[in-house]
Order: sequence, then structure tokens, then C-alpha cells
Amino acid sequence: MNKILLGLLLGALLGAIDGGTAWFTPAVRAQIVGIVIGSTLKGLIAGVAAGIFARKVNSVPLGILFGLAVGALLAFLVAYLQHGYYLEIMLPGSIVGMIVGFATQRFGAAPAAAPATR
Repeated sequence: MNKILLGLLLGALLGAIDGGTAWFTPAVRAQIVGIVIGSTLKGLIAGVAAGIFARKVNSVPLGILFGLAVGALLAFLVAYLQHGYYLEIMLPGSIVGMIVGFATQRFGAAPAAAPATR
């Protein structure tokens, strides 16, 4: 599976799981559907970004660091808009980014090279 598609799928799956963990915060249970949808979109964006990065840079540590940075940035933006719950939003968002960054570097297939023509 190519790196971008892997990032997209894994980001969406982990983002949905991340959003589902909001159930453990009783104050936000009424908004669980919106949180899951938003976290899924956040995971999609982080996954695509990590996949694109993985196509250009072939380094697992840099992929993890890039995923962490993108996940943390997106989670910070969401937490800032919510005016709170920074730890509860940023910690799992950063972890999702790190996992997707690792997976796209380690398990994503490199793009096929075009055959040379004469």
C-alpha cells in the first residue's frame, strides 16, 4: 500500500478511536458525534501529511517527529477553539500523529519508479 493511502486510512481509524475516547469525559458526552467526526478529519489530515512527508524523506525518526508535530499542531488548534481540555485533546492527537508518522515510514510502499524510455 502506498504511503499516502496508508496514512489516510490509518489516520482516519486512529482519529476515530481518538475521538471515541471523549466518552470518558462526562462534560462532553453530548457532543460525542461531532468530536468523533472532527477527530477523524484531524487524523485524515495528519495521515495525508505524514504520507506525503514519507514519500519525500526516508527516515523513521524524522517521520515520527513530523507526525508528532502535525498531530500536536492540529490538536492544539482544536483545543484552542474549545478554550480548554488542552491535555485531553493534545496528548492523544500527538500520539496519533506519531503512530501514523512511524507507520508511513516503516510500512508504506515507496512509489514505483517509472521505467526508462529511449
